[in-house]
Amino acid sequence: MPGRNFLFVPGPTNVPERILRAMDRAMEDHRSSAFPELTVPLFRDLKEVFKTTTGQAFIFPATGTGGWEAALVNTLSPGDRVIAPRYGQFSHLWIDLAQRHGLRVDVLDVEWGEGAPAERIGEILSQDREHEIKGVLIVHNETATGVTSDVGAVRTAMDAARHPALLYVDGVSSIGSIDFRMDEWKVDLAITGSQKGLMLPAGLAIVCASPKALAARESARCPRVFFDFGDMLRANPSGYFPYTPSIPMLYGLRESLAILSEEGLDNIFARHRRLAEGVRAAVRAWGLKLCAKAPKWQSDTVSAILVPEGFNGADVIDVAFRRYNLALGAGLARMAGKLFRIGHLGDLNELMLLGAIAGAEMAMRDVGIPVTVGSGVAAAAEYYRGTAAPLLARGAATQSPDAVQTAGGKTTPRVTVRA
Repeated sequence: MPGRNFLFVPGPTNVPERILRAMDRAMEDHRSSAFPELTVPLFRDLKEVFKTTTGQAFIFPATGTGGWEAALVNTLSPGDRVIAPRYGQFSHLWIDLAQRHGLRVDVLDVEWGEGAPAERIGEILSQDREHEIKGVLIVHNETATGVTSDVGAVRTAMDAARHPALLYVDGVSSIGSIDFRMDEWKVDLAITGSQKGLMLPAGLAIVCASPKALAARESARCPRVFFDFGDMLRANPSGYFPYTPSIPMLYGLRESLAILSEEGLDNIFARHRRLAEGVRAAVRAWGLKLCAKAPKWQSDTVSAILVPEGFNGADVIDVAFRRYNLALGAGLARMAGKLFRIGHLGDLNELMLLGAIAGAEMAMRDVGIPVTVGSGVAAAAEYYRGTAAPLLARGAATQSPDAVQTAGGKTTPRVTVRA
């Protein structure tokens, strides 16, 4: 099919040309004296992305699932008790992984479309007077349902209960795209993957551990070899790894971190909020609903859009791909067939996202869903026009303190132009 594929799943995301060029290089000796010039700054700069001054970043050749495993096995022992709310497919899978490692998981089932129940977690912890619970597992952004949880509220509940449990956070589809504050929220283990906000191919699991988490290694008895923090701690300070790293991915990561730094994290978060609000405007114009039950849960990196009763979301996805070369995210597990997902994270802008909205709109019409052609595109375009930089003069774009009030009570910084 001529033209480019429109990739709008919530990961893997589009890889910028700069990163592709950085990765396109000959192999080199990963034990040479020059190799630390590449690697040592990575560990330092990753701390900026996690917003931590005290955390230790680890880079594994894996995916986010490997990051889940690394976080758990380095800090817990078989039989340890943890609590984990389940409100989507990825929280479900993390629970399954923990159980396979012999951990006792208190599963808190939550309606899919809602986020982590902070008050309920706090109540459970306050009743655990013997401090038997060793950890709390939270998926910050549940891509299966398009829901973002309030990690800060979970930490507040844990502190109110005066409980020493470790706080584990899956930030795979949030870190680098949605505000994440490791130190402020006292997150002990934060996990992300390379293929989302970092705009890389899949292949790196990045885990950031607090000093408290590193101290827990001393008593943790879960078996670990490939994911052992200890081996990394012995090798990483001098710029090396205990085994062969993915050299192209490390060069790509260096370029990714440069791109993030150039745009600035706060600007990146504002851009994702603004792009997401345009998608939400399109969904309202279509007369459809998001899986997220309330505006406070709505994700700025993926929108899970419910199809009307009697239609199958998988049909929309199939037609979009075969007829319009557009890749949309599928409904997973209990949401299979009930929705389709538009990923809006990483390297993208308004016009790219309008293309995805247009393709989704046409595919819905093709399968018989009674949306008005052009309604979603028009609503999103008007939102983007209304929140774009006023064209005052030629110059570089900067962020203004002015803000635009948007649906759900959220605010989106307005971009202004500096002459």
